[in-house]
Amino acid sequence: MKKKVLRVSLFPVIAGTFMFFGFSENTHSEEALPALPTYNVVSKPHIVPNAAQHVAYPILQKDYTGFKEAVGFKESQGNYKAINTYGYMGKYQFGRGTLALIGIKNTTEFLNSPALQEAAFYANASRNKWILRREIKKYVGKEMKGVEITESGILAAAHLAGPGSVKKYLRSNGYHGFKDAYGTSVRSYLKRFKGYDTSIVTPDRTAKVNK
Repeated sequence: MKKKVLRVSLFPVIAGTFMFFGFSENTHSEEALPALPTYNVVSKPHIVPNAAQHVAYPILQKDYTGFKEAVGFKESQGNYKAINTYGYMGKYQFGRGTLALIGIKNTTEFLNSPALQEAAFYANASRNKWILRREIKKYVGKEMKGVEITESGILAAAHLAGPGSVKKYLRSNGYHGFKDAYGTSVRSYLKRFKGYDTSIVTPDRTAKVNK
């Protein structure tokens, strides 16, 4: 008789626990980043869980949002507060020099503002797209060292190595390669980030973040 009572009394607790974890595993709310009028910052993608492994994976499309989130994950696993051993900062691992070029001098403010970091990524991509406009027109659709050249791959490689290094790589047909301090190459970014639709990025020689 006691065993039956015990089972009945535990059922609401078990059921409540199941309902609690069931809902927490299958929902994810993330506040959208505030829109910045100049750069049209896009919010993060919706996250859904993998029930078998209990790990959440982002649903990414091959658009600008998917592109920037993929680059951000590669650079810092999406950590806005990250600072690497060489002083590169934020989700997209910007150096101080690049930030200054796009109008950001206060690195403390930069690290504490996800919206500012998203705007910085767009502004830098916009500037690089203008610098590499001729290379994009000439090389997109071609294959180099076994890798299809795409606009998104070029922009990602420019984020890694700077537009000058990407120009050298493309103009030398892949023979003048660049690797960063961790051994990551221009070719690897051209390959990893190919095929995203980055048409939303407008080429702008003087692109800066308006705060």
